[in-house]
Amino acid sequence: MTDRDGQHGSPRRALARDAALALVVVAGLACVGLLSRRLDAARPAENPFASYEEMYVTPEAARRLSLAFNGLAADWYWLRSLQYLGRKSAAFEGPYALDDLGPLGVRNLGPLLGQVTALDPQFMAAYEFGAVVLPAIDDAQAVSFMERGIRENPQTWRLYQYLGYIHWQAGRYQEASETYRAGSRLAGAPNWMGAMAAQVQLYGGSRDTARQLYRRMLDEADDEQIKSLALKRLLQLQSLDERDAIRRVLRDSQARSSRCPASWREAAPALRAARLKTDASGAPLDPTGLPYVLDPAACDVALDKRSEIPKK
Repeated sequence: MTDRDGQHGSPRRALARDAALALVVVAGLACVGLLSRRLDAARPAENPFASYEEMYVTPEAARRLSLAFNGLAADWYWLRSLQYLGRKSAAFEGPYALDDLGPLGVRNLGPLLGQVTALDPQFMAAYEFGAVVLPAIDDAQAVSFMERGIRENPQTWRLYQYLGYIHWQAGRYQEASETYRAGSRLAGAPNWMGAMAAQVQLYGGSRDTARQLYRRMLDEADDEQIKSLALKRLLQLQSLDERDAIRRVLRDSQARSSRCPASWREAAPALRAARLKTDASGAPLDPTGLPYVLDPAACDVALDKRSEIPKK
């Protein structure tokens, strides 16, 4: 009996042991799978901009490491800066302006431009671009960036123009005026730098001052994006003047008839008398050729949603 049990019991015990081991293995694999899924779910999403937002070396270190190839390295960082901005722009859903990139979250654009100018302190395109895009991201960083450029290039009047623009945009009209005046004293500076110093000091926040600044930007800028921005801002200023004139027409009409015009056709003669361009229906046209929108309930005027004129 014992021999028979021994002969048959040993295989049974082996089978039971193997089955238990298989269950342990299966349970272990299941736990590993569940843990893996839990870790994957908790892992932060990969940041596609991580490589741009990681400064591997300081600007000064990059300058030393690049040895005699500073210009080539500066070009590489300049292209990297534009690529960073382009990818952020492509990933952003919604409108934005070149001089208001805050919504894009381009927090590392300043350091990238700093790398460019550390490697090549005379890289004027980076200073010009930074003067327009950095103030809305970090005003203090923009001022520091341009002041560093002036220290490296104390006889370059354009850098004073860029710094003056940054101060003007922030409403620091006295600092803007002083900066334009300092730049106007440099050899080769155009006469309008001195005139701009006086204009900013006397009429800092006026539309006429803004119009002069953007006209200079349009005339002097080398970057096509900045020229496009300046042109859009000039069209915006023209539209603001036109909308003020239209509102005067609407108020006069309302005062005479105790109601707002129900359509542009009713106000067309007065609009033309105010030297506003109108279409066949009598609607006044914005600088891009689209009709303004009449709001009879508020007795007000607005831009058409399709208009490319900046809304703010």
